[in-house]
Amino acid sequence: MSGLYLHIPFCKKACHYCNFHFSTSMRYADDMVAAIQQEIRLRKQDAKVPIETVYFGGGTPSVLSPAQLQLLIDEVNQYYDLVKNPEITLEANPDDLTKGYMSDIEKLGINRLSIGVQSFLDDELTLMNRAHNGSQAISSVQDAKAIFNNLSIDLLFGNPNTTLDDWKQNLDYALQLDVPHISSYALTLEPKTALERFVHKGVVSLLDEQLVEAQFNYLVDTLTARGYDHYELSSFGKPGYHSLNNTGYWQGKTYLGIGPSAHGFDGVHRYWNVSNNANYMQKITQGELPQTIEKLSVIDRYNESIMIGLRASWGVSLKAMESNLGLRYRQHLEEQAKRFLDEGLLHIENNALKTTRSGAFLADGISADLFLIDLLGASS
Repeated sequence: MSGLYLHIPFCKKACHYCNFHFSTSMRYADDMVAAIQQEIRLRKQDAKVPIETVYFGGGTPSVLSPAQLQLLIDEVNQYYDLVKNPEITLEANPDDLTKGYMSDIEKLGINRLSIGVQSFLDDELTLMNRAHNGSQAISSVQDAKAIFNNLSIDLLFGNPNTTLDDWKQNLDYALQLDVPHISSYALTLEPKTALERFVHKGVVSLLDEQLVEAQFNYLVDTLTARGYDHYELSSFGKPGYHSLNNTGYWQGKTYLGIGPSAHGFDGVHRYWNVSNNANYMQKITQGELPQTIEKLSVIDRYNESIMIGLRASWGVSLKAMESNLGLRYRQHLEEQAKRFLDEGLLHIENNALKTTRSGAFLADGISADLFLIDLLGASS
């Protein structure tokens, strides 16, 4: 499998919690689309296998017009080999999703919509500085269901001042809308964001970690009881509706990243484009790829296999660890994981290391504790 990610670096507003790369000015949107088209052409030789998923992320891809999206999709179809019926996802905000817009983009071949709801509660949306309100969130999902069968929404938990009852209300709205996929993330304090400034000035306070964990546990219990598969730490899908794009990431499969700040992976190297719109467009116009490339060392591959494996329901394959990296790496992992096994946070099932129900919320922290900084005699 191979995936294609296109980063659209524009948003209407800057959300208070977000540190992704974007601009709130659409002045150079046409120039950016032309530059992304050019990068699609420049990277055509990197597409070694057929593309199974195309993902428009950002930023907010739904700020582009159907005509602008058509230019990008046409370029992809012209220069890349796509499988029959690839999954083509567009991230969108509720305030952009008119019935006419959704009908137009569905005709372009976009067959999966990921709506950035984040919350159905107006107070939370105001604190986040989102461009939509709760009623818009509900109506956008209702309208989207009439056009798209494959639909996902994003929800944030752990917001400042959010009680467990507030979170239950948010999930109630989501369940009433009966969307087949929900991605739900804990709010994190990212550097150089408005939220970080608010917290440091004492304007708002982050929730106690125990309350955040309670919201996570309620999320897992509620959605799994309603038939959703908890197939990745933040991902819940009904059978047949798991995100193929995101699953590819968690399984360590290859993908191309196109657009400013986009990342790509060829199985051996990772690269990332410059996170500056003007520099990106200048380099691309000159026929250059504005990228930094890193060859993954054995230790990098070891750490990444742990990080992505413990977030996913299939875990870290001990057999694959031994086969790909060597017996001593498997043995080292098993030795280091012993205390988490003893504490009931990890378990081994089908020759794979997995988090237990109580360890799931701590998956990222457990991974960090298991990371290998150096191993005598390790080679790249």
